[in-house]
Amino acid sequence: MAKAVFYHAGCPVCVDAERTILGYLDRSKLNVEIVHLGADRNRIREAEQLGVQSVPALVIDDKVYHINYGASLQDVKNG
Repeated sequence: MAKAVFYHAGCPVCVDAERTILGYLDRSKLNVEIVHLGADRNRIREAEQLGVQSVPALVIDDKVYHINYGASLQDVKNG
């Protein structure tokens, strides 16, 4: 089963993307994990290594899909 990780920072743009985008994902084909980088700051480096530059972002099988623009990853780090 493919893995999807949705990274966000809890901002209104991120929350809206989470509600909208994740509702369309077929969870019978994807193992979906939601990571709130503001609350789980130790995962920021992981997101950086995968190529996440801003949140919200969806990573499916190590391919990054940036969704809209809530905040840069640097802003989340400085949080």
